Amino acid sequence: MTRRGLVLAVILAGTVFAGRPADETAAQAKPEGEMRWALYVTLSPVWFDPGEVAGQITPFWILYALHDALVKPMPGNLMSPSLAESWTVSADQRVYEFKLREGLKFHNGDPFTAEDVKFSFHRAKGSRTLHDKVREVVIVSPSRVRFHLHEPWPDFMTFYGTMVSGAGWIVPKKYVERVGDDGFKKAPVGLGPYKFVSHTPGIELVMEAYEGYWRKTPSVKRLVFKSVTESTTRLAMLKRGEVDIAYLLEAPQAQEVKRDPNLTLAFSGGIAVFFLDFLDQWDPKSPWHDRRVRLAANYAIDRQALSDAETLGASKPAGNHVPPTFEFALPLEPYPYDPARAKKLLAEAGYPNGFDAGDLHQLPPYFSLGEAIVGYMQAVGIRLRMRPMERGAYFALITSKKAKGLCVCTSSLYGNAASRLSEVIPSDGTYAYGGYPDIDALFKQQAGETDRKKREAMLHQIQRLVHERVRYGPIYQYVWPSGVGPRVAEPALMLINPYPWSAPLEEVRLKKP
Repeated sequence: MTRRGLVLAVILAGTVFAGRPADETAAQAKPEGEMRWALYVTLSPVWFDPGEVAGQITPFWILYALHDALVKPMPGNLMSPSLAESWTVSADQRVYEFKLREGLKFHNGDPFTAEDVKFSFHRAKGSRTLHDKVREVVIVSPSRVRFHLHEPWPDFMTFYGTMVSGAGWIVPKKYVERVGDDGFKKAPVGLGPYKFVSHTPGIELVMEAYEGYWRKTPSVKRLVFKSVTESTTRLAMLKRGEVDIAYLLEAPQAQEVKRDPNLTLAFSGGIAVFFLDFLDQWDPKSPWHDRRVRLAANYAIDRQALSDAETLGASKPAGNHVPPTFEFALPLEPYPYDPARAKKLLAEAGYPNGFDAGDLHQLPPYFSLGEAIVGYMQAVGIRLRMRPMERGAYFALITSKKAKGLCVCTSSLYGNAASRLSEVIPSDGTYAYGGYPDIDALFKQQAGETDRKKREAMLHQIQRLVHERVRYGPIYQYVWPSGVGPRVAEPALMLINPYPWSAPLEEVRLKKP
């Protein structure tokens, strides 16, 4: 493939984002001060390594600080050129070429080149789809790299240039080869706006500004992420000034923030959709195998009341686990709250007195949501026991495909309807406990369809079939409250929309003394 055979797909000036002038970095003062967050989960060293990202958005919490990607979601552009200045796609849609920024260095001084791009792609564990579609990665020069696909695949940039996997986030090849994967997790080195300083397991992660960051010099010198699993403790620390942002407050604590004139209530999220997954529906002997039982479970839940109780009404009741703003999303109305109809359906299915439904596996740390769902199910005769567990154990169990009963799951993959469906609906999806042959065939067909209208029709058909068969029970598109302290000038919440946490972190600012 010659350069003449390539046609322009995207060329964007990567020196300006969110309306900022290109020369702002030169005029900016050195970073100062320390900003602290209270996180609602315990940080895992696995999240320090882009190569370990597999089907979760949570690691990007850290990646946006320590690392950078060729292309990534940024303010105003969910596929923004970053380490890549631009990219092109060939006329036959089988070759993507990236022009890399030159002169960039990793935190340890190693130069950034196409070798790091190729190395990072091949070591990424959570990108099976990408690895299946890419025939080879060719280094054209230190600042150019080409991805050759086996066949045209319209979602290459969706999977490589958004937060679907960590394959497009770059690590230093020489350093990783020298210290090994375990050594890298203990002392990660990246290209992001902040450098790793220390990690005390279960306590905190400390990072310092990297003044050589290509986009702009961070304003804040030191960032501290503290693991604080109790919502009441997070709020207490915020009130005492021990942290500046307390993520994910439960409704009572959020109301306290709302009443406190020294604090600010902020909302973020919008990317994750919570849904019920009927894990045993593929077993003919299970009550969940009956569509009427799954439908009854959907009518048993008051989605708006759950949003009011859990997120002060900010989360939007959902009829689809594909967010409505995604390309190829099919608008579907949420199931209405109708417990009488739920009981009638259960009786028709042969369960007039309800049934013992086993365990409810609730995504941590949203245990009050799980308790409320257990109550709604109990009211119509579906008896569940909630099994609270630590976040890592929860994901290990669900991905093992050995869990039984009901799951309150979530999907937070970026991209479009195809990427969002990919991990749940096809039989071979990461979180799929079963599937339908006709939907599997449609999903495979749409993946190679380059005609947008034909592809949209197929993806709409998949979503319609999933809804008609009551494959799952969408709950709501999750938007949650956090508390912001009086020292904060810019918390960087929802600068990237949708996104749950502060980002990009080079944008956070403290008020001047």
